[in-house]
Amino acid sequence: MGKTITFNELRRVKDQLPDGTMQIIAEKLNLNPETVRNYFGGTNWENGESVGFHYEQGPDGGIVILDDTTILDLAYQIIEESKAEV
Repeated sequence: MGKTITFNELRRVKDQLPDGTMQIIAEKLNLNPETVRNYFGGTNWENGESVGFHYEQGPDGGIVILDDTTILDLAYQIIEESKAEV
């Protein structure tokens, strides 16, 4: 199931993630870490793949349409777990 989110909100989610989370998500989902970084707006197409990230310019950094929210859902889960540990 897809989701529409602003680019800036997607970056805020990324910024809340603890260090090393890209690698953790990549390992859990059997992906290249650069693919996970690309999901959050990275552009390393040599080492990572596109992951259904569609971008349209606009307010608040533009609109991002994510085809699959698995990475985003896992990121939210990790953020919640890290808050609970504090």
